[in-house]
Amino acid sequence: MNNSEAAADQKAAAEVTKGRNGIDQIVLRNSRGASARVSLYGGQVLSWKTDQGEELLFTSSKAIFRPPNPVRGGILICFPQFGNSGTLEQHGFARKKTWVIDDDPPPLNPNDSSAKAYVDLLLRPSEEDLKIWPHSFEFRLRVCLSADGNLTLVSRIRNINCKPFSFCIAYHTYFAISDISEVRIEGLETLDYLDNLCQKERFTEQGHSLTFESEVDRVYLSSSDAVAVFDHKRKRTFLVTKGGLPDVVVWNPWEKKSKSMVDFGDEEYKQMLCVDGSAIEKQITLKPGEEWTGRLELSVVPSS
Repeated sequence: MNNSEAAADQKAAAEVTKGRNGIDQIVLRNSRGASARVSLYGGQVLSWKTDQGEELLFTSSKAIFRPPNPVRGGILICFPQFGNSGTLEQHGFARKKTWVIDDDPPPLNPNDSSAKAYVDLLLRPSEEDLKIWPHSFEFRLRVCLSADGNLTLVSRIRNINCKPFSFCIAYHTYFAISDISEVRIEGLETLDYLDNLCQKERFTEQGHSLTFESEVDRVYLSSSDAVAVFDHKRKRTFLVTKGGLPDVVVWNPWEKKSKSMVDFGDEEYKQMLCVDGSAIEKQITLKPGEEWTGRLELSVVPSS
């Protein structure tokens, strides 16, 4: 099979369908029956299921499925800012924009050759966007579902401006877990982190692993390219592998904040944990014509 035939075969495993309120979604399926669902609104991954049909991403039962609200759950693209650190609305505007299917994507990366299903999305700024963030860009997002069920997101952001610009980015990923008290994260030990519950004060992680007993909202800095989320009760581990994304956000709202969010159930903090590959502390700067690539791969493996 040549490259064009392989690409056609992979595209055939991607189906365009209508989601709630008529918004187009792309359903990716591999030969074993694993699947992922991507909305054109926000370029947001809404679902990632194993070949047994088990959902791996959390979505709130109170999530709002109509624009301009992003869905509370899945994987959100936070760009060109994360949090409230800049002049834009929280987490930037990309998660509230309608993306299009990219008709002229870059060639498939050799590392993605095992992907059996993928979709390429494209976001360009509108005139409205340029008024609030005056930088021309092309944001290409490839979402791949591999033969073994791994989910990969590859972002390519190009500066088509006549001047440099800087941005932050995060893949805001809501993992579905059994119980927050039964989960631990490894791969963050000895790292410095900014604590958003303490005015972004800087601390150093002292534990061998991170466990949860209260609200957590942290940005771990200059992490390794692999982090593991162990779910003891479900006997499975999420592996988060990343490239071009030096930071890791860890967030759980706990009980008090959960009750203050209209699109989140009071007790749902127990069934979710956000672990985000991101570039936040040191903004990425692109000169005219330059392109940045970031990569996030999620996999799940059995564990004791």
